[in-house]
Amino acid sequence: MASVQKWTSREGFTADVLGRWIQRSLLNPWKTGPLLALAQYTFQGKQLIRSRPWLFKILRVLTALAVLQRVSAWLDHRAVNNAVSDHYDWNREVVVLTGGSGGIGRRIAQMLGDRGIKVAILDIHAPTDTLPHSVRFFQCDITSPDDIASAATSIRAAFGRPSILINNAGLLTGKTILGTTPAQTTRMFAVNALAHYWLAQEFLPAIISANHGMLVTVASQAGYTVTPNMVDYSATKAAAIAFHEGLSAELVTRYHAPRVRTVLVTQSFTRTSLIDNLTPEDTWFHPLLCPESVAEGIVDQVLSGESGSVVLPKSTGVMSRLFRGFPVWMQHRVRCKLERLMRAE
Repeated sequence: MASVQKWTSREGFTADVLGRWIQRSLLNPWKTGPLLALAQYTFQGKQLIRSRPWLFKILRVLTALAVLQRVSAWLDHRAVNNAVSDHYDWNREVVVLTGGSGGIGRRIAQMLGDRGIKVAILDIHAPTDTLPHSVRFFQCDITSPDDIASAATSIRAAFGRPSILINNAGLLTGKTILGTTPAQTTRMFAVNALAHYWLAQEFLPAIISANHGMLVTVASQAGYTVTPNMVDYSATKAAAIAFHEGLSAELVTRYHAPRVRTVLVTQSFTRTSLIDNLTPEDTWFHPLLCPESVAEGIVDQVLSGESGSVVLPKSTGVMSRLFRGFPVWMQHRVRCKLERLMRAE
């Protein structure tokens, strides 16, 4: 079962915290709707309307927005889940998690392992701390299809058939286009984008055959918004987003597996080793995320057993997805201003 969403956050009081309050109060139709009914159909409410008509107008607008938002969310949920339900037995599910030895991945492994869920970590380096009893490490270079095939054989022998794949591993150099070597660029594309294909080709056939399972793509908001000193990283994450969107459609139209779930994760800067040498901002609107917050969002979505998106923080996530629709002059200005976030210390 997913954890209960909190009013507060590890990052402190941020735009997302305010947004959650607005969603649960001002844009909650179960709260504004009854107030609107009381205003229209009770003596005291009618008196209030006559004395303060502007208040009634605001209440009607809030209720309409709340209802429209709920309907839109319901349609989104129905669409990405192909209007079919599925059941997950967490005593039997097997999770393959790339990049699970550190950072966000290590927190994901811990949270799933604490629930007794079987997790196979694929990474080059072994975790430095003790793993939960249901979590095992399998050394693997995910840029090598042969390495993946070998690790998959070991996982099946130890746990059985994997039903959930979390493509979490990622690299970030934080260098300019001319300051990056061919080897660095090739490696980044191999880990951040191409490995998604090699892993899918190994594990998805069995998932499709069973018409049951899930593939989680950990991308980034950088996939929507390109930043100087991070062009290669943004390109790989844009490729990961395209992989997710295309796979979601292929599962229905080509593989006829509508119950196989897909999840897209787009997070902003997170306090991991990836940004050790960079200077990302930490503001009310654009907070620097704790890895636990991102891991918790991913785990909650996985445990829901449903397709969907994990956007953290939502404040910048909404803006980044709308970014391509901005006027060209505005896009260029924003990219130039974002350069300061990627300066090495």
